[in-house]
Amino acid sequence: MLNVVSLACKDALCSINLSRSRFFTNIGLSSLVSSCFNLVEIDLSNGVELNDLGAAAIAEAKNLEKLWLSRCKLITDMGIGCVVVGCRKLRLICLKWCLKVSDHGLQLLALKCKEIRSLDLSYLQITEKCLPSILQLQHLEDLVLEGCLGIDDNALSTLQQSCKSLKTLNMSNCHNHSHVGLSSLINGAENLRELTLAYGPAIRLRSVKFDGCLVKCSGVRAIGRLPRSLKELSFSKCSGVEDDSLSFLVRAHKELTKLDITCCRKITYDSVDSITSSCRSLTSVRMESCSLVPKEAFVLFGQRCELIEELDVTDSKIDDEGLKSISRCSKLSSLKLGICLNITDDGLKHIGSRSLGMGISYFRP
Repeated sequence: MLNVVSLACKDALCSINLSRSRFFTNIGLSSLVSSCFNLVEIDLSNGVELNDLGAAAIAEAKNLEKLWLSRCKLITDMGIGCVVVGCRKLRLICLKWCLKVSDHGLQLLALKCKEIRSLDLSYLQITEKCLPSILQLQHLEDLVLEGCLGIDDNALSTLQQSCKSLKTLNMSNCHNHSHVGLSSLINGAENLRELTLAYGPAIRLRSVKFDGCLVKCSGVRAIGRLPRSLKELSFSKCSGVEDDSLSFLVRAHKELTKLDITCCRKITYDSVDSITSSCRSLTSVRMESCSLVPKEAFVLFGQRCELIEELDVTDSKIDDEGLKSISRCSKLSSLKLGICLNITDDGLKHIGSRSLGMGISYFRP
């Protein structure tokens, strides 16, 4: 079959998917890549009979950029070595379930294929030994380590030091790391935008910050399912946060003391209602530029959250009634009211009557 394809297509063929084919050998692969020298994508997933000879044939595809070898369980480090020596332009490679590929094969891959952007190593029996080499890849953006049981806190500390280009990381079904390793990762991965930890260990996080990240509703709900209540949560400038998901989250994390939803411009009265009814222990709330929150919502803070010490409602619709209600919060020590056009001197009098020791920031353009 591949011989026919090779003769018919030649240099016109750029991509081929053989993930559902079973009756080709390394000879057919060799004929394909030698005739179709413009091939940039090959999917050989589920090639359970494909071995190192087949991998050596792939190495002739000098222009190859994307290669899927998922479940090619007979390919070893030797086969991977052949591929990476021949295919220097690789930008994506999937080695999911290639159980005979070890740290050594991945170190060689990182040494030879400097253009890698996406790397799937799911269920490989690897350890932190290969990670320093992999994370020297300057363009690596997507890394999948699902089911890699050899990845522990030591491995995550390596990620902290080297993953500057990394944007998405999937560590689902990894059970040998703790909150210590996860903290190292989050603090070091400055460009990380998506982190998946599904079916992992019960991590006892107390503080989570997603400032500036593209957080989807499903991600917010996933945080709500954490087994232990968070104390601090920040979604500052996260444009994807909406009422339904945020309300679900705060109902699950009733012990929250600090919440930052600055510039979450999709939330409305419903979110504030859920926050103030669920999280009665709040001491700090930052909600600058939450433009869809109506003036009526701010009254709820004074009615329900008496422990608030810090409140930032800059550029909001808060009015005099809201200030009158908030003035009941006896512990309030910091209040920011910049660009709040609905408040008047009457509203400020309510705050002024109990402002001894309080820092008030007020600016009207």
